[in-house]
Amino acid sequence: MSLLQVNEVCHSYNSKKVFKWKEPSKKVLNNITFAIEEGTCLGLIGTSGAGKSTLGKVILGIQRPQQGQILFQGHDIYQADKSIQRKIRRDLQVVFQDSYSSVNPRMTAELIISEPLENYEKLTMAEQKSKVIYLLERVGLSEKDLKKYPHQFSGGQLQRINIARAIALKPKLIVLDESVSSLDMVTQSLILDLLNELKEDFGLSYLFITHDIKAAFTISDKLGVLEKGELVEFYDEKDGFFSSKHAVVKRMRESILGEHPRFRSLSTKENNV
Repeated sequence: MSLLQVNEVCHSYNSKKVFKWKEPSKKVLNNITFAIEEGTCLGLIGTSGAGKSTLGKVILGIQRPQQGQILFQGHDIYQADKSIQRKIRRDLQVVFQDSYSSVNPRMTAELIISEPLENYEKLTMAEQKSKVIYLLERVGLSEKDLKKYPHQFSGGQLQRINIARAIALKPKLIVLDESVSSLDMVTQSLILDLLNELKEDFGLSYLFITHDIKAAFTISDKLGVLEKGELVEFYDEKDGFFSSKHAVVKRMRESILGEHPRFRSLSTKENNV
């Protein structure tokens, strides 16, 4: 049984009426089907407007799809009873793109990371503080950061705090929704390295939603390409992205800046065709 199974998901935004005219409903997801196995990362690549954010919300239980089914550990997340839904909320976490809007600006790092622990764990104050310190250190920060507020951190540091909060309950799956796209290249690389380490150490699975092909290739085991609400390509081996003849994928490859030899050789080859 797959950890996450997305079955034939379709979704449209409702039509709007402007004066006497009624705009047609906009289909944003069309028959999306894929699975994520335990201990793996699926990179989901798509340009702006491809439907990535909507799909992320559907998987997280935020946006109910008009058709289709989301199974997490064998349970339909929209049909499960309250006890199962609580377990799903524990085992399915998220890290969003905007690290600052993802936290309460009036809460310290300690309180931000403690939030899920207070909701799900029965720890003493000392046990909880000890665990928060461990989580801070695990993501590259330290005990001295406990009492700092969000505005006292850089974007990369605050994203580390969001990651610490996400792993606090040792979830099964983390949805990473453009989680490094707002960071500079050096910080991106460091955060991706951290995510890879945590995946191995905690046995995590990821859904890595992004428009950044290089970032997806760095962290993912498998790749999917989303275009205009459709999953146009899916690769069990991520190298399949580089041999695909699909027009959308070829355009994506052509947009890659060739710092890495893999991408340089690809660009040269395609430019000579």
